[in-house]
Amino acid sequence: MATGREFDVIVYGSTGYTGRLVAEYLSKTYGVGGDVTWAMAGRSAEKLAAVRDEIGAPADTPFVVADANDAASLKAMVERAGCVCTTVGPYQLYGEALVEACAAAGTDYVDLCGEPAWMHQMIQKHESAAQASGARIVFSCGFDSIPFDLGVWFTQEAAKERFGKPVPRIKGRVRKMQGTFSGGTAASFKATMASVGKDPSLLGVLQNPFSLTMGFQGPDQPHGMKPVEDADIGSWSAPFIMASINTKNVHRSNALMGHAYGEDFVYDEMMLTGPGDEGKAAAEAIASMDMMGGDDGPKPGEGPSKEEREAGFYDVMFHGTSADGQVIVAGVTGDKDPGYGSTSKMIAESAICLVKDETGTPGGIWTPAPAMGGHIVKRLTEKAGLTFTVEN
Repeated sequence: MATGREFDVIVYGSTGYTGRLVAEYLSKTYGVGGDVTWAMAGRSAEKLAAVRDEIGAPADTPFVVADANDAASLKAMVERAGCVCTTVGPYQLYGEALVEACAAAGTDYVDLCGEPAWMHQMIQKHESAAQASGARIVFSCGFDSIPFDLGVWFTQEAAKERFGKPVPRIKGRVRKMQGTFSGGTAASFKATMASVGKDPSLLGVLQNPFSLTMGFQGPDQPHGMKPVEDADIGSWSAPFIMASINTKNVHRSNALMGHAYGEDFVYDEMMLTGPGDEGKAAAEAIASMDMMGGDDGPKPGEGPSKEEREAGFYDVMFHGTSADGQVIVAGVTGDKDPGYGSTSKMIAESAICLVKDETGTPGGIWTPAPAMGGHIVKRLTEKAGLTFTVEN
């Protein structure tokens, strides 16, 4: 953990679509030069100035010029920051030099990564340096995977309070969602597929739900790739596109917390489509869709209008079952579209949490739940429009 740095948070990628939303959120929520000191960063001071004016940030908002292809500029940037908040993806194309720089400098780092093969490589290559320097590198601080990783953590905390121990089985089920996936998410998916084409061994990393637990291999997990009837919930469920990354992060969180959910923990994610024949038909229709939109999907830098972001939302249920059949249900909701409006708030508060809250988290490469736990849940509920509720 870095102390005494010039800025608490530097938003790297402030001229991109999501980066500017992060900067806008920080400006409106914390101002400039107040309790949270922050700066906008990107490759061009002129573009940073244009975005500053577009989002209505103060004229004295600080700028930092840095380029992913210029290691010296990245080193200079991270040495000025308590935490670097980066929206510059796909991370497998543009991210490693920044991770390496933060790990060396003891600078905290948060991103929006949903690229498990790259995350697996970064853990192997840079975790020891982060542990030595005290840098907390926290991947997946957006819609993938905060609502899910922290939703499971929250449900297990409630289960321990109610049952005296965690539940061995949780089903994560998206009940409602309105919004679009970002162009960055689509680009990351395409980059991952291209990487697998060059190195087929990465396919094993993508398919293994325990590929981020670095040696631990738990019980068989539901694959979630076909519609299923969840009799205990009373609904059919369809495949959920973010499940392949979220489930890996949840299992990594469990491992990092000393298997706080148990070594036999089983977790999957799907989308509820309703009961009966209609629910089954809806699940089958979703299963046959190209969720990334094919060639017509969003491009990096593209995104919905402000009105569309404001109209978005999500509602996720976590259905836990104890070994003796007792049930606990929790819910997590967000008040903006998942891919942009809510994500920009989640990553901003994650960066501030690492710098400002006494998390006690040592250096290393983390997931949100073990890195920030109740601290980030508190911030998200107070500042970022999320709710965490025990429902039964």
